[in-house]
Amino acid sequence: MATGTHALCPSERRAWQEDGFFVRRAAFRREEVAEICAAAERVAAAAERAAADSSQRYTVDGNLYVEAAGATLQFEHRPGSRTLRVVEPFHHLDPRLDRLIDDPRITEPMRGLTGSEAVSLFTDKLNLKRPQEGSRFRWHQDSPYWAHVCRHLERLPNVMLALDDASEDNGCFRVVRGSHRRGVLPGCQDDGVLGPLFTDPREFDLAQQVAAEVEAGSLVFFSPHTVHGSEPNRSGRQRRALVITYQPAGHPMFKVPRERRAG
Repeated sequence: MATGTHALCPSERRAWQEDGFFVRRAAFRREEVAEICAAAERVAAAAERAAADSSQRYTVDGNLYVEAAGATLQFEHRPGSRTLRVVEPFHHLDPRLDRLIDDPRITEPMRGLTGSEAVSLFTDKLNLKRPQEGSRFRWHQDSPYWAHVCRHLERLPNVMLALDDASEDNGCFRVVRGSHRRGVLPGCQDDGVLGPLFTDPREFDLAQQVAAEVEAGSLVFFSPHTVHGSEPNRSGRQRRALVITYQPAGHPMFKVPRERRAG
């Protein structure tokens, strides 16, 4: 298994097993983060242009989605908003972000977390929380969303790269410590079309939530079963992040029917 410079250390393996997440602070230098932020904004601008020309528009539970630029685009929840919220996938839209998928600071620990010497991409998302308007992400696990297309749920680790300094006032990422241990948890019934994909709050201990107040360039690795979410961005600052999910090599991506080998 991976033994390079960026491989998992024993304390990270313990945290993964016991807590369902761990953090590597400032894994990317500020100048690297600036490059990645510029690429993310290029992707957002291209996605917005593509969305304007797309006829594949629909609403789910009152929220706007557009299929454009080879991605699913989600827009902010405020009625009438045209502010982009999520781009999934993003890696094909900019060469700098495509190279990020292969960065050993990410792929080496992912080899350990997947239990595979070779890894490939499962999916990737650009999350945009614009100042004042960025909305919350309700408590959820990723595994219920993927269960209908994937039989190796236990081997789909996520990593979030913070593109901005994250704090509670700009809606930082939150995880619920230990919530991964019971696997897929029940969703919220009678709560719209997507309700079943949001975790029933009676099924986890909210007192165990941890706010990932991290500096830009930090990485948060978390299990597909870990309950996570975030509050709105009430600040005048950005809170952007990339979330990348890996899997053992030999499998196609989530939204694209081909393999994207990583590293």
